[in-house]
Amino acid sequence: MSEPFRIQLPATSANLGSGFDAVAVALGFHLTIEAEPAAEFSIHATGRDAERCARLEDNLVLDLYRATLARASRPIVPLALRMSNEIPLGMGCGSSAAGRLAALALAAHFGELAWPNERILDEAARLEGHPDNAVACWHGGFIAATSADGPEELQHVRFARVAPPAAWRAIVVLPTEPLATSKARAVLPESYARADVVANIQSASLLGLAFAQGKADLLASAMADRIHQPYRAAICPMLPRILPLMGQNGILGASLSGAGPAMLVIAESEEDVPAASKAIQASLAGLPPAELMIASFQSEGASTYITR
Repeated sequence: MSEPFRIQLPATSANLGSGFDAVAVALGFHLTIEAEPAAEFSIHATGRDAERCARLEDNLVLDLYRATLARASRPIVPLALRMSNEIPLGMGCGSSAAGRLAALALAAHFGELAWPNERILDEAARLEGHPDNAVACWHGGFIAATSADGPEELQHVRFARVAPPAAWRAIVVLPTEPLATSKARAVLPESYARADVVANIQSASLLGLAFAQGKADLLASAMADRIHQPYRAAICPMLPRILPLMGQNGILGASLSGAGPAMLVIAESEEDVPAASKAIQASLAGLPPAELMIASFQSEGASTYITR
């Protein structure tokens, strides 16, 4: 029988404005799961959205765990799970990528699938439909990634990563209601003007170097986007309120976090967080109250342990 297993995975923020479906960064709050074989499935959940995380049905982690073992023709080993969740669900903070990676890692361990880490990542990216969140969650840091190099069943993730500047801080601005990624995708056009595509390529190219070299003065230009944020503003009302704050109160850049509705605001340092937070809250006057989560950018990705 397989040994008990523990996995911890960071939240992530993808796109960062211009890097649509291509870049992401790991954040310093986590999903942690401890698992051991049991007579039947059970989940003890704490933290954010604990009631939803504790469901035995319609649960992303358990459903994918079962499906992966069934697809591999392996026995489905019931698990007792202890789940501690810090990642907001349905807010654009990488909760689905973390859940899918956790499920695949659990299946690989308890199903004795002998999958290398690369196989787990490839499977998660395929299920996500794009590799950005999965790579940042699995490997940490700021990443740029692609997996479009062949038929879907043969695609492998290719990526590069750098450690984000240690001084920069993430302020994740959470509205009261989540937004389905499918709805956020549905508002995007089928095609774009060449000028908009070129502008995004320029900004996204600058974005990777700004993170790699700590170029704080370039971040606002590097996060400028014409591909998805203008179309999502109508369903993400915080977006047009917060974008104009860049360049003030220590705010280097701002964007939707993933597909939204949460926003990612980057502050230059810990000392700038109070003023930046105050400016953010003031900009949202008249909207439902928002929650601000403060985090460091995280260089480390998922960590797994065999527990005894």
